[in-house]
Amino acid sequence: MSVTRQRGTASPPSVPTAPRLVLATDRAGSVLDGAWWPRSWDPVTELPGLVLALAERHGRIRHIMLNIDAWDSRFRRLAVGPDLVRLGWFDTLDPAVLVATTGGDIQVDLLIVPPATAAAAAQQAMAAAADPTNVRRAPDILAALRVPPAPRASGGADARAVWDNEGGGGGVAATGGGARGGPDRD
Repeated sequence: MSVTRQRGTASPPSVPTAPRLVLATDRAGSVLDGAWWPRSWDPVTELPGLVLALAERHGRIRHIMLNIDAWDSRFRRLAVGPDLVRLGWFDTLDPAVLVATTGGDIQVDLLIVPPATAAAAAQQAMAAAADPTNVRRAPDILAALRVPPAPRASGGADARAVWDNEGGGGGVAATGGGARGGPDRD
């Protein structure tokens, strides 16, 4: 998988598509708040619709955390309507999980069903993740349904050239000015 890294803010080129999203009615004792089945691993295409849908339910989304290796591109911020959503990329976050934080500090944990998953398996996984009595973690839900894991980006250390959490990382960007020494600062 080829990965595009960008500094700065990504702006979606068109109207966001409606996300394939199922949210739990109540988290109660469950591990997850629901599931999301993106159509691709392109965050510029997939995240805006998800952000808008989550904002309808939970209020403004201010931060999203994703696995650094699963997605086709990475950037620091995403413009969705009048809001900017900060994105954090982590190699320690399971590729099957997305964590969103609202303006009111509510954390929303979603199972990410890989885009190439068969419809029947995806629907079962989404229903399991949105079940308020669910106590299984995201990778366990996918494994039980024999859903293949998210692909890993190639590139080793270079794949981590752009990340952002509490001050960011350093390095190389595919667009926007090339490499700089020291931490990225916009």
